[in-house]
Amino acid sequence: MIEQIQDFVSEQTAAITSKVKQIREESTTTVRDAVVESAGSIKSLKSPVRVIARSGVKLTSVSQTAVASLIELQSDVLTSALSDVALRLERAARADGIVDLVRDQYELAYATRGRVVEDAQRAMQIFKVAGRDMKGVATHVYETIVDTAEEKAAPVAKAAKRAKRKTKRVVRKAKTKTRARKTAKAA
Repeated sequence: MIEQIQDFVSEQTAAITSKVKQIREESTTTVRDAVVESAGSIKSLKSPVRVIARSGVKLTSVSQTAVASLIELQSDVLTSALSDVALRLERAARADGIVDLVRDQYELAYATRGRVVEDAQRAMQIFKVAGRDMKGVATHVYETIVDTAEEKAAPVAKAAKRAKRKTKRVVRKAKTKTRARKTAKAA
């Protein structure tokens, strides 16, 4: 009886050892494949990094253009405001009476209002153009990076599923053989 138990233990040990060796070799292959794929993925990061760097340069250019336009607008607004104040003072100095003074200032109010509206419209146009340009850069970056990542992710996911199924199959076979030997020994 002890010999049978020792034989059974030896056979089981040999079977388990061979299965562990097989799983280890397959795992090593799977890990190597994963490492090779990871290296490829890391290499593929060069393109997105370049795209992001270039988009940073484009965004800087867009923002600099917008700021330059806003500074120019501010200069125009300040110049026209100073001219408007000077004109008001000149007219006030030339007024014959209080009625003329009020009438002149009232007429100039329409011109001032029109200038303020035009300046606000110019500012909105500057922001609109800058926003459109920034949206274009962001859209380009998103499309370039996300589309590339989705194209590369599909094969990697399929390979991982295949490797996982293969490992499960090997483990299942090992368990089945072990059960079969136990049943055969018991009989």
